Amino acid sequence: MIDEKFFKGVENWPVAVLIAKSPWLFPTIETIHVLALTMVVGTIAMVDLRLLGLRNAATAVDELTAEILPWSWTAFVFAVASGLSMFISKAVTYAYNPPFLFKITLIALAGLNMAIFHLGAFRTVRAWASISRPPLGARVAGAFSLLAWILVVIMGRWVGFTT
Repeated sequence: MIDEKFFKGVENWPVAVLIAKSPWLFPTIETIHVLALTMVVGTIAMVDLRLLGLRNAATAVDELTAEILPWSWTAFVFAVASGLSMFISKAVTYAYNPPFLFKITLIALAGLNMAIFHLGAFRTVRAWASISRPPLGARVAGAFSLLAWILVVIMGRWVGFTT
């Protein structure tokens, strides 16, 4: 584990001090974070629900992902940038906050799930893209992803009550 001294040093970066001391900057960044995360979770949920065979059966999975994922990635960049901005302003508090650590772990697991899905079931997507109920591997990936992102939102909200 990184020493608390490191996180105190991060909190003393000029931009971190600016965010922490400003009466409007942290809430503005937090608003951007919430909006970006809403877009991330919403767009990913659209794909996950399709993988589960619960929505958009008329749209092929590969077409849906091609249309949706650029929005997901753009929003994810904003969510990460705003999240890091909030983190540096209270690095010591967040670095040792269990809901925050669980949230970051869930995001990493969601990323690992996505990588496994794209290296596995998605490689054969053309064979099953248009069927209403994708193969088991795709459904499992969609269910895990949906659960992980719902828990990310819950943990993010919980962070607000524990810091």
